[in-house]
Amino acid sequence: MQSHDPHPHSFSTMTAPLAIFWFRRDLRLEDNAGLSHALASGSSVLPIFIFDPAILTGLPPDDARVTFIHDQLQKLRATLEKHHGSSIALYQGKPLDIFKQLLQQFPVRAVYANHDYEPDAQARDEEVRRWLHARSVPFNTYKDHVVSEKAEITKEDGRPYMVFTPYMRKWKTMQNPATCTPYQTLSKLANLVKDLDFPNLALSGLGFVRSSITTPAFQLNPQLLQDYAQQRDFPALSGTSLLSPHLRFGTVSIRHIARLAFEHSDIFCNELIWRDFFSQILWHFPHTRHSSFKPRYDDIQWRNNEAEFQRWCEGTTGYPLVDAGMRQLNATGWMHNRVRMVTASFLCKHLLIDWRWGEAYFAKKLLDYDMASNVGNWQWAAGCGVDAAPYFRIFNPTVQVQKFDKNLHYIHTWITEWNSLTYAAPIIDHAYARERCLKAYRQAVG
Repeated sequence: MQSHDPHPHSFSTMTAPLAIFWFRRDLRLEDNAGLSHALASGSSVLPIFIFDPAILTGLPPDDARVTFIHDQLQKLRATLEKHHGSSIALYQGKPLDIFKQLLQQFPVRAVYANHDYEPDAQARDEEVRRWLHARSVPFNTYKDHVVSEKAEITKEDGRPYMVFTPYMRKWKTMQNPATCTPYQTLSKLANLVKDLDFPNLALSGLGFVRSSITTPAFQLNPQLLQDYAQQRDFPALSGTSLLSPHLRFGTVSIRHIARLAFEHSDIFCNELIWRDFFSQILWHFPHTRHSSFKPRYDDIQWRNNEAEFQRWCEGTTGYPLVDAGMRQLNATGWMHNRVRMVTASFLCKHLLIDWRWGEAYFAKKLLDYDMASNVGNWQWAAGCGVDAAPYFRIFNPTVQVQKFDKNLHYIHTWITEWNSLTYAAPIIDHAYARERCLKAYRQAVG
């Protein structure tokens, strides 16, 4: 991918030191920690975003997440241009190469960003940090993506929590509305660099086309939060917030969401805590993105039948709740959380297919793909992760229908041929699959 040269004319005339704010997983202006610190630094702030080939390479040309990111950046650019005489400079290339260009053309005093916790992102940031430090340019990063991060919540001896419930209890003793005070970013936007011809990038210039999948707006109001505990497990209801893609890309502040949860729903608050929990697990144990947290589970003799995996991907297993979920994922880039658990359990335990296969497929399809949560939840379903469901807990997909979609509204929505001769016969008998699974797991883990 060719990196775009920063605009050489307007930019080359700048002599006053400036600060750079690097947008990443925080695509908003309001209540943005790193942006707030940059704007308060005393230097004019140049906002940038870098389309990194290490992230984009291999994605389908109509990837819905790239469309969503690009659209959000254009909205932010339009807002800044209309109201503040500023914008966001968009670049394409390896981040270190972009910063080499920027420091040649600007008198950069400091670079600001928000923390990213994924292993590759941390390696990228460390490379940029070292290079900037050698040139006496500080790279300042801040907590913004989660409520509690890294080693902020640990056991008394400093070790990380590996069971959710005690982590959750301690989280609630440390976090409250006062600890989630918003950053007053909007009042400082006058400190942005102005009147420049900020470089832009078209979606086609990135090698992508507009996706037909749109990211839904989230719905979060007191009524939904109050009803959340009763409605969240029923996929036919509009009982969930659709918030996850917006938290993933930071189009909404986690602090704002946490304050609403504190006020209206302890159960919804627990979902935010699971997010923090999995984030700190990945940070403490980065190997878990490839390996089971419980190493002996890597000795499971997976069957890994490719034809059966393909039927799972397509939603033609003959188990309607599994199939409805996979079809919802393929059509919309999203799947109801209860159904995510059922589909994941089915792949690992009914079909004995390695959880990493399913994790990779979800990574390719989910609008809200977040490595920490995706890996954490897949390992939970497979029984091999922190605080995982015990391996002998095997969801019965038929019972799950009776409990959570007994009127078949969700199934009818996604399986038009349901209850007809054209619908697939079950790929495997549940009782047989259960016994086969228990045998395979016992042989590996004892």
